Amino acid sequence: MRKILVVDDERDIQTLFEQRFRKEIKNGELNFVFAFSGEDALSYMKDHEQEAVLILSDINMPGMSGLELLKHIKEKYEKPPPVVMMITAYGDNENYKLAMQLGADDFLTKPVDFISLKEKLKAKSV
Repeated sequence: MRKILVVDDERDIQTLFEQRFRKEIKNGELNFVFAFSGEDALSYMKDHEQEAVLILSDINMPGMSGLELLKHIKEKYEKPPPVVMMITAYGDNENYKLAMQLGADDFLTKPVDFISLKEKLKAKSV
């Protein structure tokens, strides 16, 4: 089973992911864990270091932004670094460039296109 850590300050994202990935969760293909801030995500990763194989993180969050979280993950978790996909409501070039410079593996815009996301997860063998 592959574990995916979803980081977003919008709590309804959990229900959305659980609905859209119902089949994959039921079949034991994917297991989602949710953190509602960058700080929560780091706390989870500290206690479960090599469990999350993929992290989906919102960029715009109060407190630690998704970009700050990305920078911390890529600096601290090097063997193997988890795949990190950034999600933002703003598909602007500045956030995209910064996310890629910081080591993001992919970039998604809200609302999340779940068909595209499922294809990306399969392509990354997550």
